[in-house]
Amino acid sequence: MARKPETQLQNTPVDVISAVRFSPKINKFLLVSSWDTTVRLYDVASNTLRQKFIHSSPVLDCAFLNSTKTISGSLDNVVKLYDLNANVEATLGSHNAGVKCVEYSAKLNAILTGSWDRTVKLWDVREKECVGTYEQSNGKVYSMSSIDEKLVVATSERKVLIWDLRKMDSYIERRESSLKYQTRAVRCFPNKEGYVMSSIEGRVAVEYFDPNPEVQKKKFAFKCHRAKENDIELIYPVNAISFHSVYNTFATGGSDGYVNIWDGFNKKRLCQFHLYDSSISSLCFSDDGSTLAIACSYMDEAENAPQPPPQPTLYVRYVNEQETRPK
Repeated sequence: MARKPETQLQNTPVDVISAVRFSPKINKFLLVSSWDTTVRLYDVASNTLRQKFIHSSPVLDCAFLNSTKTISGSLDNVVKLYDLNANVEATLGSHNAGVKCVEYSAKLNAILTGSWDRTVKLWDVREKECVGTYEQSNGKVYSMSSIDEKLVVATSERKVLIWDLRKMDSYIERRESSLKYQTRAVRCFPNKEGYVMSSIEGRVAVEYFDPNPEVQKKKFAFKCHRAKENDIELIYPVNAISFHSVYNTFATGGSDGYVNIWDGFNKKRLCQFHLYDSSISSLCFSDDGSTLAIACSYMDEAENAPQPPPQPTLYVRYVNEQETRPK
């Protein structure tokens, strides 16, 4: 029997899904964090909930350190580690405000956490201790992304800070976002040339690291996740970005309930999937690019909330070359 192109996962969180992350190398396991205070591990192949860990408040982000260890950060300022094999949890440490972002840097074998306390912390995985706290130019951390030694931090006040993880005494560059409104997500290109960021105002920007003016000429921004209704343009936040690591194409998810896949270098949309149940709150391609996890959550955007509010849903979509490969 042929595999369906898309599967809806069972036993999903009961509040907003803040992050979905595939395990490294294989697309069998999916880590999911939620405002319902849980971190869940799904076996995607068998559509089963394998494990569930609980924080004392909403979980804002999660990540894999390796195939058996995970990290998550929550609204109560705490960063937790989970050992999936031993089924053991440990508190790594904390910030002075909610922990909005967690990342694992394989290059440094270090954990990075970004917080609304306006700092990024670097943690030694082996010693399980904080080895550095870095002020983010007085901006709350809204999103961050690392690739090899580069770290990109998008903050409040529409600032973007670019850091070299090997030399954190000060940032390499502080940029103003080229988008006029609040940043929702930032992700580095797998080919390390730059990053993509999105805003609450239905726009995405493609940016480059190289300060050379010839390279900077290539940067651009475009409108997306918008709709016309009775001659009125409806503009939706772009909440999620995820890169296809093989093709350097990327998916965006918006509060319009759509997922689009883009070829940023050729300025083209490759495809748009069907309309989902509610806002797309998080996206994640598997390492091999064969699978895309899609989290749908109603994020209180409407003036009058739909009754009853839509329940969060999780989908795993097996994407094909036509959808993800540059044409």
